[in-house]
Amino acid sequence: DAKKLVRSPSGLRMVPEHRAARSPFGLDEPPWVPDKECPRCMQCDTKFDFITRKHHCRRCGKCFCDKCCSKKVPLPRMCFVDPVRQCAECALVSLKETEFYDKQLKVLMNGATFFVTLGTSDKSELMVCRLSNNQRYLVLDGDSHYEIEIIQISTVQILTEGFTPGGGNTRAIGMILQYKVPGSEEVTQMKFTAGEDFNCNRKLSASWLAAMHKATKLLYESRDQ
Repeated sequence: DAKKLVRSPSGLRMVPEHRAARSPFGLDEPPWVPDKECPRCMQCDTKFDFITRKHHCRRCGKCFCDKCCSKKVPLPRMCFVDPVRQCAECALVSLKETEFYDKQLKVLMNGATFFVTLGTSDKSELMVCRLSNNQRYLVLDGDSHYEIEIIQISTVQILTEGFTPGGGNTRAIGMILQYKVPGSEEVTQMKFTAGEDFNCNRKLSASWLAAMHKATKLLYESRDQ
């Protein structure tokens, strides 16, 4: 997918040429609170003057003094090329998301092997599941081939085992995915179950499911924007 470099008041961004090609996990730039509407820092209430300048957080668009908005951190969900100024609260969120983009996204793209059951069928098929490089499709390959558009996914339920009423470690063993078939309102369900044949495969599957759980949270946030 072709991309272009654009300049906004917030900084340089590398974005897809067509909006339809954007990542389903992305966020739009927020509108900035107009200068005339923020005579004081929206965090510490310090009054702005010639010495105390105002700065806008690139993630939330609110207005802060330099002390409350001094951090410059990566913001991949908005496609910024360089780290951008953010308030303390937004910076913490963005740093957590950077871990997803640096580590968990790669896990999803590398893929993992699951037994996949379609709908109410009692038969499962061993398939390699991975996220496409453009982040827009979940690709399943086995004897069959499926491509599920991420934006069509309605619910994701991670299946775990090992939970006890008194607490304890749980392990992700699968997931149930529901998505809409393009061009209709029909909802299809898929069940993914990690194989128990090799210990290394179980670990890889559990890591993939954990990454998918995080990706689902980002997907829901993008929709609620």
